[in-house]
Amino acid sequence: MTMLAPPTATPPTNPTRSKWWRLPAPPLRSRALRAAGLGGVTAAALALAVQSWLDAAPVQPLLACAVFAAIMGGALGTIRDHHPHPIFGPANHVTMLRALLAALAASLLTEPAGAAVAWVLVMAAATIAVLDGVDGWLARRTQLSSPFGARFDMETDAFSMLVFSVLVWHHEKAGLWVITIGLMRYAFVAAGWVLPWLAGPLRSTWRGKAVAIAQVVGLGIALLPIVPVRVSTLACAAALALLVWSFAIDVGYLWRHRAATAAT
Repeated sequence: MTMLAPPTATPPTNPTRSKWWRLPAPPLRSRALRAAGLGGVTAAALALAVQSWLDAAPVQPLLACAVFAAIMGGALGTIRDHHPHPIFGPANHVTMLRALLAALAASLLTEPAGAAVAWVLVMAAATIAVLDGVDGWLARRTQLSSPFGARFDMETDAFSMLVFSVLVWHHEKAGLWVITIGLMRYAFVAAGWVLPWLAGPLRSTWRGKAVAIAQVVGLGIALLPIVPVRVSTLACAAALALLVWSFAIDVGYLWRHRAATAAT
């Protein structure tokens, strides 16, 4: 999966305000808040429907909404300096829907493993994988690409991989090692704090996008109730090997360009 370095924020005009979290300026502010509000209502309705269908615990829809609110809160606070368009854009709406489904999946960690829960998770994973190929295309088609949109997409990928890898372990479809799939992105970021050259910019590639989609697909296959543990373990092992290969390519690229990174 291709990893983008955190964008460099423009210093705020008001030094008393936070440099890392600021709402966007009008007219983007109202449009982004409206998009987040619509997403929140959708998250609540979908979580309640899933709770009713699965007879889940009362905390499940609350957790889904809380996780989604945290994701959108972080997104709204970082869009200002990295999205030079007056509208939120259809591509970011699609990414938001993927984040919503990942939040819904995360809320099902409160439920015991079972076939009914697993089928809901498989449907969520399949939808996330399909939509993962849509948002980038929409951004280019509508000429609304931005560093924010790329970062929102990447972080949604990373969060989805973390959630579904934990769920695979929770459903006992692979060992604890499977969570490595979800932790690799965050370990990569942490390594960049120690080795600054790892925090350099990376190109967006089809290889990175394909590997990210393959992770969710592999984890979704592993969660299928009809898939035996030996097959789900192999699927997760293959997904992890593919991810390690992709990270190795990115690390090699950053090492070769470390001098340029140090000069910036």
